[in-house]
Amino acid sequence: MRFVNFGPPGQEKPGALDAGERIRDLSALADCVDGASVATLANARIEDYPLVDGPPRLGPCAKNIGKFICIGLNYADHAAESGLPPPAEPVVFFKATSAVCGPNDDIIKPRGSAKLDWEVELAVVIGRELRYAELDEARRAIAGYCICNDISERHFQLEGTGQWVKGKSADTFGPLGPWLVTPDTVGDVNNLSLWLSVNGHRYQHGNTKTMLFDPVFIVAYLSKFMSLQPGDVISTGTPPGVGLGQKPPVYLNAGDVMELGIDGLGVQRQTVVVCD
Repeated sequence: MRFVNFGPPGQEKPGALDAGERIRDLSALADCVDGASVATLANARIEDYPLVDGPPRLGPCAKNIGKFICIGLNYADHAAESGLPPPAEPVVFFKATSAVCGPNDDIIKPRGSAKLDWEVELAVVIGRELRYAELDEARRAIAGYCICNDISERHFQLEGTGQWVKGKSADTFGPLGPWLVTPDTVGDVNNLSLWLSVNGHRYQHGNTKTMLFDPVFIVAYLSKFMSLQPGDVISTGTPPGVGLGQKPPVYLNAGDVMELGIDGLGVQRQTVVVCD
């Protein structure tokens, strides 16, 4: 099944796409779509719920996010374009949850930004609590998958004190969606094409089969260092083609338009605007 949160910012309602690609309002069943509510919503007969008028704004496809965890350098070819060796185990960092926004919301270029970059990624949403999980338990704990654009400010991330979280956490740096897709609908999560274009030029085109660490392994791995709760989001890394890796590097400016997608998970579209 494919779930959405729709409506104005801060007032989103839960919904699901029916067989005709129309959004059905599921607010009679839950306050929102999040990691905890997916199990209940997935049992609903979608056609029994009212249709939503028009194409509404889509908010982040998962709400109530406790932790926003990211994995760096998880594609060998992306590590190579970054000039770094493939890591022997997952590289873990965090984004602030205040970075989360809708899949088509504007991306705000923050004050002082000089090297604004893009990263299409497959994200995992956790549906049940986990500690020291084995692979089978980790697999069962995944509520669904979605697209994340891991927006990055390389000047903040890599220069000065060089702390990744500073370059990853500005407002709007974490678009999620359009859909939260349950594992049974995704198919083979280890063989999904993903891509990203800027102003119509395709920069990223990869496949999850080239990940160094697959999503289920990542979930189990993380659970050995921290408990995972329903609603936690894990973004699993990006394939090559980021702006930093271009020769010469290419970075985002006001007015640039990004489009990105992953097989079966939909498409995002964002315009870069300047911070007030």
